[in-house]
Amino acid sequence: QVQLVESGGGLVQPGGSLRLSCAASGFSFSNYAMRWYRQAPGKERELVAAISSAGSSTNYADSVKGRFTISRDNAKNTVYLQMNSLKPEDTAVYYCKADGSFNYYWGKGTLVTVSS
Repeated sequence: QVQLVESGGGLVQPGGSLRLSCAASGFSFSNYAMRWYRQAPGKERELVAAISSAGSSTNYADSVKGRFTISRDNAKNTVYLQMNSLKPEDTAVYYCKADGSFNYYWGKGTLVTVSS
């Protein structure tokens, strides 16, 4: 069955770094664009970063540009989100999403808390 499993979340101090991973299985990972979303309490889910299927193109929300880096390793069926210079406003549940031509899949999310 299709699975997207996020990991790497946790508590980090402002200014710190964290790397999230999303391990995919059960589908042709290399044919899917991958996206990271986040949802803070009481807020709408928002797109944070996206990467094309081959990893040749990336896009970022303005709020994270220059601080976050999305990457993927198609040999490992894994997409990553490197988060640097973290701010309290980055606190949210982070979700990965696989986007294909005809279908999409969501992970269950991992919580990132940025607090001193």
